[in-house]
This record gives sequence, C-alpha cells and structure tokens, in this order.
Amino acid sequence: MPEMSLPMEGSCRCGKVRIRVTAKPMMTAACHCVGCQKMAASAYSLTAMFPVGAFEVIDGEPVVGGAPSDALSHMCCPDCKAWMFTRIAGNDVFVNVHPTMLDDMSWFTPFIETVTKEKLAWAETPAKYSFEGFPPRDQFKSLVAEYAQAG
Repeated sequence: MPEMSLPMEGSCRCGKVRIRVTAKPMMTAACHCVGCQKMAASAYSLTAMFPVGAFEVIDGEPVVGGAPSDALSHMCCPDCKAWMFTRIAGNDVFVNVHPTMLDDMSWFTPFIETVTKEKLAWAETPAKYSFEGFPPRDQFKSLVAEYAQAG
C-alpha cells in the first residue's frame, strides 16, 4: 500500500471547500452505525482521525449539516452538500475527516470498524479490530499507539 504523502489537500465534490492535512492520521476507521449509513448513502462511512492542529479548511466555508446535535458537528459544503469532516464537542484532540475528500486516498485502510451491531450482514472491511459500539475509552490510547507503530 502506498505511503501517505504530506501535506495533502482535498476538496468536496464541487471543489468550493478545500482542506489540508499536514500529519498522518492518529487512526483510521469504518463506522457501520445507521446514521453514517444514511449520511454516506452507503453501508458504512470511512474516517481518518487527524490531530486538530494538522487539519485546516484552506478555502470556502463549510456549514453544519446532517442531523446537527450538541455532540457532533458534521461539516458539509454549502453548495454540493458533501459531508467532509466531523468535529466532536469537547474533543480538542482530533477531527474525523472523510479520506474520500482527500485528493489521494490510496494510502487508506480502516484499522478499526465501529458500531458493528448495526452493520449490514454483507458489509465487510479489512479492519484489524471490530467493536459492537465504539472502542472503550481505556483502549483508545493503545489502539492509537498500535496504529502509529504499524506505520
């Protein structure tokens, strides 16, 4: 699998909102929750957890979309409505970025898969770890460390 080349840029489908990442993700995932299925119009959504300081919007003004809540801000292009990234309230460590928004995602493989209790019976990923919900908080640091060590 190709190595991630940094910095890396990307955009929404119409190109009016552009983003940049300047560090490798802390971890990658596929989420099987029904909410992600509906928002991604797919069996699951993909995410790369980039450190907050390594992610920036470099052009355009994304807007909150996709079932806004106090806990999650799903950021979308105001024009094409593409779901680009998600900020979690109170989380100043990482931003969940959809790797499909990056210009090159050949480096991407989900390391974990989450909310498998809601996954479609035929949906498969190559993720190393599967969780019926989200990883327990006490396992998160070791998962991030293992992902970093894996390369």
